[in-house]
Amino acid sequence: MSMTSPLATWVGLTPAAWAMVAVLLAVGLLTVLIAWGRVQPLLAFVVASLVAALLLGMPIKAIPGSIEKGIGDLLGSLTVIICLGAVFGKLIADSGAAQRIASYLIGVFGPARMPLALTLTGFVAGMALYYNVGFVLLVPLVFSLVYQTGRPAVALAIPLVCGLSIAHGFLPPHPAPVALAAQFHADLGRTLFYGLLVALPTLLLAGPVFAMRLKGIVSVPAATFQSTLRPESELPGVVNSFATALLPVWLLGGAMVLSSVPLHNEALTALVGLLANPMIVMLVAFATGVVSLGLARGQRFATLMQGAQEALRDIAPILMVIAGAGGLKQVLVDSGVSAQLGAELGRLPVPPLLLGWLVATLIRICLGSATVAGVTAAGIVGPLVQTSGIDPSLMVLAIGAGSLMCSHVNDSGFWMFKEYFGLSLKDTFRSWSLMETLVGVLGIIFVMLLSRFV
Repeated sequence: MSMTSPLATWVGLTPAAWAMVAVLLAVGLLTVLIAWGRVQPLLAFVVASLVAALLLGMPIKAIPGSIEKGIGDLLGSLTVIICLGAVFGKLIADSGAAQRIASYLIGVFGPARMPLALTLTGFVAGMALYYNVGFVLLVPLVFSLVYQTGRPAVALAIPLVCGLSIAHGFLPPHPAPVALAAQFHADLGRTLFYGLLVALPTLLLAGPVFAMRLKGIVSVPAATFQSTLRPESELPGVVNSFATALLPVWLLGGAMVLSSVPLHNEALTALVGLLANPMIVMLVAFATGVVSLGLARGQRFATLMQGAQEALRDIAPILMVIAGAGGLKQVLVDSGVSAQLGAELGRLPVPPLLLGWLVATLIRICLGSATVAGVTAAGIVGPLVQTSGIDPSLMVLAIGAGSLMCSHVNDSGFWMFKEYFGLSLKDTFRSWSLMETLVGVLGIIFVMLLSRFV
């Protein structure tokens, strides 16, 4: 039941109208703190949560406990999964498996189909690597191909970064899809399966097809970023690289298939349920990678664990974002405004999936971060999943598509692409920003189409 704030009476608004105003003010404050004030996102979320709670009339004594509960509940189910995903991706990068996958795909497809090879490289590697890691690791490969073939750098790079971006926004075990799935109680295996159905056509159109229009952009790659690729003799084998990098996908997909089949054996059913747990999936994948990509190739265990420690340091800021979003979400729930907003939004003549996409898009434009946009939008539109009966996995994908929209000057990805390829602002907007917008638009189109059949 929603609480009534004295401020609603003072300004002459109905409780429902004031609830909407309070949420908009809290999100606006969050935007100002992060985008203008450069406040660390966790601190910004806590301040915004506190202001939202006061505006919504929550008892003052209950506010700290609500924020703490939201942070603890969300992190409790995600921390191990996200951390294991980070150390697994670091292992794939450090071992050379990502470079092996890239060189193999380019060799198979040949020079004539190089954009398609780079598209698949970004997507396959992106399933295991976080976006920034994949970008820094694979962009030197693009530079190498540019110098070998003389092809336009941006036209080669866009398919690669498109694959990385789509994996980052749509597919578990990346932080935002995992966090969204936890908030909506969506099955990760189903989310991954639906995500692949949406991602593949989106990837084809926003990657190599769109890149054909970018051949006229002149790029001057920065010499600072033209790192040397590892010799072929130092890379793991092709089968080892593909099998290990995609192991989380195999395990989640296999568990989803087995869980839908009556096994008529209690012990076997329990085992399948255990193997379907995302934490177990990532733990098995990491342990397998340590052996197949590390110990079996003569690397010391201590060296492999040092890479894991570096990955955990890198993932800490993302965990802080998710933690802060959990606090804001809990305030909206405990104040009763979450259910109230769900009811009000449900009355709008807009399909719930499109509404989730629009909310994520607006926050993405304001804040820049895809992760922040996704988890913040989930806290606002979460009740729609229950009231509308929409498949929660589809809502994860709809918000994921919105969170990738309209990347511009407040997004670190925008500046990474601009500086690495030595582009003007105009050319960055018509290449990188337009590619991200195409991903978001095509993503929601395919999610809406998929919703007709599932």
